[in-house]
Amino acid sequence: MIAGLIICASLTVVDGDTVKCDGQNMRLLGEGVPFVSGIDTPEIGSHARCMKERRLALIAKARLKELLAEKGLRIEWSGAVDKTPTHRPLINIYRSNDEEIGKTLLQEGHARTWSPKRRNDWCA
Repeated sequence: MIAGLIICASLTVVDGDTVKCDGQNMRLLGEGVPFVSGIDTPEIGSHARCMKERRLALIAKARLKELLAEKGLRIEWSGAVDKTPTHRPLINIYRSNDEEIGKTLLQEGHARTWSPKRRNDWCA
């Protein structure tokens, strides 16, 4: 697969680390390395393990929505897709100042680092 720039006519937020580009779900990497590192946000709705996680998920989703409302975003596909049944493309979204949105979520505490060897506990 070849990495490249993605153009979206419609870009919406699914949850804190997933966006929908023209109907296709895509997962934020936060400048991580596919299958090695990335970002993770709390699970939303019935996928949450507790009320605290559900509440944090809504906050992360709202913040991502604010960030995506900015002008001049650039979406770059890493060339990889995740291992879910929908094979979401793994992407980075850059703001006009070249700051990656996933890293912004990390710095603001709405996301945590992700690695394949551990699951984040948002309920603790």
